[in-house]
Amino acid sequence: MKAAVIHGPGTITCDNIDDPKLENQDDIILKVTSTAICGSDLHIYSGGIPQPRPMVLGHEFMGIIEEVGKGVTHLRPGDRVIVPFPIACGSCFFCNHELPGHCEHSNPENYGPEGGLVTEKGGALFGYTDLYGGYDGGQAQYVRVPYANFGPRVVPDNLTDEQVLFLTDIFPTGYTGVDWGEVKGGETVAIFGSGPVGIMAAKSAWLRGAKRVVIVDTLQYRLDKAMQTAGCETILWEDGAKDVVEQIRAMTEGRGADVCIDAVGFEPDRSFLDRAKATLNFEKGSVKVMEACMSAVRRGGIVSVLGVYPVNYDNFPIGQFFDKGIILKGGQAPAHKHIDKLLGYVNEGRVKLDDIITHRLPLTEISHAYDIFKKREDGCVKVVLDPWA
Repeated sequence: MKAAVIHGPGTITCDNIDDPKLENQDDIILKVTSTAICGSDLHIYSGGIPQPRPMVLGHEFMGIIEEVGKGVTHLRPGDRVIVPFPIACGSCFFCNHELPGHCEHSNPENYGPEGGLVTEKGGALFGYTDLYGGYDGGQAQYVRVPYANFGPRVVPDNLTDEQVLFLTDIFPTGYTGVDWGEVKGGETVAIFGSGPVGIMAAKSAWLRGAKRVVIVDTLQYRLDKAMQTAGCETILWEDGAKDVVEQIRAMTEGRGADVCIDAVGFEPDRSFLDRAKATLNFEKGSVKVMEACMSAVRRGGIVSVLGVYPVNYDNFPIGQFFDKGIILKGGQAPAHKHIDKLLGYVNEGRVKLDDIITHRLPLTEISHAYDIFKKREDGCVKVVLDPWA
């Protein structure tokens, strides 16, 4: 089969590799009909999260079931399904507490309670390095899906692939940021990062009744896309975090936003001085966006962290955290918890997801697709790939 294989930082190619096979009784083999590149895939592509051996990437995918294991109870060949990005057993302590990203069984080689830098990680993720289970991902013509009695959801025939594809990750992730923010109605929500997750968070904030939704980004074309697809206000980050924070406070009678969402993570746009500081501190990337969120949020407000942070950072503003009484929440989104409700919203026409797509490419152009997504060229916001074109 054809598959997108990472061979090292900056090198991903469409290779011919062996088809996957059933390994456990509750596995399915899925013929992938649509897949996408996620911003977190870029952390592997850039080398920010290491992957020493070749691996098939991709955790946003859907398709038609080709084969089912003997233990699969409610799915059959021919079913069309979406697959949440965390790999979770559905029966352990954390799965039973709606925390599938912390599944105790899916990542046996590297799982642990510590949350360490290299070992003692959380549950497994599709196509997201050996640290998170080493499972091949779905940027391929076929993929093995374990724990199929818990993860995949059958989708209605009346919905196209593009209408539901983002239920696999970015829509539940954006929604999670708003859910962690306890948005009930009437709040001001400020979202840092106008990529796919940030836009989905904005759409989710409106669904939850927010009064005002603001997105911050360093690129005007991404803000234009957010305004077009999510109908939110925008702030261009030009002169540093202080100017952005002042603008948000000016919108909120000097208090700050009720909820701030970090949809960027540890690899934001950075100056030479920012990079030099990180090197001197032996840090990977930067926490500048999280720090901006903690300044922009009001006292007693909530900061939701959806962007990936894989390492520890010194000089974290814990004094500000304490003085302002900030609630800080973050981690892998519990996609399984929200996916059924969100699928209902899509089916009812309450939210549109496919309007963020800017590029549709064949899987054979995977190198080009990653290149323009990483470099933010050609107005790229979201790339959807056809494995069979």
